[in-house]
Amino acid sequence: MTKRIPYGSGEFHLAELRVPQTDGPYPVAIVIHGGFWRALYGLDYIGPACDALTAAGIATWNIEYRRLGHAGGGWPGTFDDVSNAADHLQSIAPQYNLDLNRVIAMGHSAGGHLALWLGTRKKWLQGVISLAGVADLRRAWELKLSNNVAAEFLGGSPDEVPDRYKFASPIEQLPLGLPQKLFHGTLDDSVPYEISQRYVQAAKLRGDDAELITLENAGHFELADPRTKEFGMVRDVALSLIRVKN
Repeated sequence: MTKRIPYGSGEFHLAELRVPQTDGPYPVAIVIHGGFWRALYGLDYIGPACDALTAAGIATWNIEYRRLGHAGGGWPGTFDDVSNAADHLQSIAPQYNLDLNRVIAMGHSAGGHLALWLGTRKKWLQGVISLAGVADLRRAWELKLSNNVAAEFLGGSPDEVPDRYKFASPIEQLPLGLPQKLFHGTLDDSVPYEISQRYVQAAKLRGDDAELITLENAGHFELADPRTKEFGMVRDVALSLIRVKN
């Protein structure tokens, strides 16, 4: 079952809930799509990954949110939307038999950044999975990723809006105090492997339970494609984090 449910009053304040065919209560993965926070990319592309997770026994809450190019997107609206979408699970949990004691956040690319950021705010999460996530916005700005989208997203450079980078960049909010699994391909030409590598090193130094899962010779999109062996690893880690027994 896939059901689109609003979590707010705006055009992009909606999410797709997928519920397994088995008996509940169901653990939940909050799934956040990427696209460098731009309006061009929406939640549809990560739908097949949600289908695969749901088939494995995990309810998925595939959230949409305002992005660059939308009124109110970027700073701070994108963060408000992601936070509100996560909190909305409390409203729908009884109706759909969701187990709010077993919730993880998972995101791809810019969605990996938002999943990690959610982990800095929602300590009720059981863990976070980042798939080629932009875990360090200051480094993303230094590397001028995607035509320097970090500056567009936050409204300036780290020198111009340092408080925004501190608030928004997961690496600057460490420790998170919950398990973090970062998958990254060594051949990723959209978000460099070094970003996850640096993040995990910093997280471990701060005492966090963080693991870098290196995907040799993988690019940017295999991680979110349920047809690949890389996604099979992602699914298994998700099941482990929320203790689903096959």
